[in-house]
Amino acid sequence: MAKKIFVAATGQNCGKTTISISLMHQAMKKYRRVGFVKPFGPKVLLYDDFMVDMDALLMAKAFGLEEDIALMSPVALYRDFTKDYLAGKLDDLSLADCILGAVRELEQKYDFLIIEGAGHGGVGAVIGLSNAKVAKLIGAPVMIVSESGIGKVIDAVHLNLALYEREGADVRGIIVNKMMPSKKEVTSKYLKRAFEPQIKVIDGFNYSPILANPTLSHISKLFDLPLQGNLNEKSRIIHNIQLGAASSQRVIDGLLDSTLMIVTSSRDELIVTLSSLYHIPAYKDKIAGLVISGHVPVSEVSQQILHDSHIPYIRVEETTAEVFTALSDDVAKITYEDQEKLNWIMANAERDVDFAAIDALL
Repeated sequence: MAKKIFVAATGQNCGKTTISISLMHQAMKKYRRVGFVKPFGPKVLLYDDFMVDMDALLMAKAFGLEEDIALMSPVALYRDFTKDYLAGKLDDLSLADCILGAVRELEQKYDFLIIEGAGHGGVGAVIGLSNAKVAKLIGAPVMIVSESGIGKVIDAVHLNLALYEREGADVRGIIVNKMMPSKKEVTSKYLKRAFEPQIKVIDGFNYSPILANPTLSHISKLFDLPLQGNLNEKSRIIHNIQLGAASSQRVIDGLLDSTLMIVTSSRDELIVTLSSLYHIPAYKDKIAGLVISGHVPVSEVSQQILHDSHIPYIRVEETTAEVFTALSDDVAKITYEDQEKLNWIMANAERDVDFAAIDALL
C-alpha cells in the first residue's frame, strides 16, 4: 500500500500545485513509483477523450503519467456539474465510489501517492464531498498549504482545521508558501509558536515573480485567442505589463524587463517601432510581446512589418482599458506548457521545501 499525502490549502492561489510539483519531483528521487490524483477538479480540459482537471493533466504531462490520466482525475466538474448534481440528475452516480476506486487502484500501483485537493477545506461540499471529507474517505494524512503571514495564516488555518477535525481527517502539518526572504525567520518563529508541537510548520517556496507572473501562452488562453509570431516564445514569462499610451520614444525609453506591451491598433508608428526593435537582442530581452487592441484594423504596411518581425502578439477587439483590467485581475496558474516555471520549481525544490521533514510526518 502506498504512502499517501493529501495536499490541502487555506484557499485559492496559495501555491498548492507548486508544492505538489515539488513533492513529486523530490519523491521520485526516493521512491521507485510515484503517482498523483486530483479527486475532483473544477477546471476541466478534454484530453484523449477524457474530461480531466487541468492540474491532473499538468502532472501527467510533466512526469510521464499519461497512462493513468483517467484515474488521476476521477471526478471532473464540468461547467453545469453542480447544477446537475443538485437537480438530482447524477443520483445514480456515486462520486465517493469513483474517487475511492481510483485512489485504491493507484495505491496498488505506486509507492508514494500525492493527492491534491481543490481550494479550501470546504470546496466540494456542494456535491457532498468537501476536501476534508475526501481526505477522511481515502485515509490520507493532510498537509495544509497557506500563503505567508502571521495573523492571517493562523486565522485561515484554524478556519480550515475546524472542518477537517469535524470530518475526522488527520492534519499533520502546514506548509507556509510564498515567503518573503526578509520576513521568513520571524514568520516561521511565530507560526511555530502558534501550532507546534500539535501541527508541524514547514517552510515552502519563497515568493517568486517567475511563478506569480503569466506566460504568453497563458495570456493567449485568457483571451481565448491565438498567439501569433514566434510560437517558440509561448512559455516566456511576462514580468511587466505596460500601456503604449505615450509617444513612441517615451514608450521605448520606459521599457522594463520582459514587458508585455498593450498597444492600440491605430498606433502604427509604435507597432512598427516595437516590431523593428525586436530584432535587437537588448530590446528582445525587454519586449516579451504585444497585445494589440481595438476595432480599427492595423494598416497593411504595419501588419506586414509585424508579421516579418516574428514578434509574439495577440490581436483582440476589446479596448485598451478592458485588456489592461483583464490582465490586472488575472492570476496565472501553472500549466504543462509552462516549461520555464516547471524547470524553476524543480531546480529550487530541494533548497526551499524540506521533503524529508514532510515525508517523516506521513
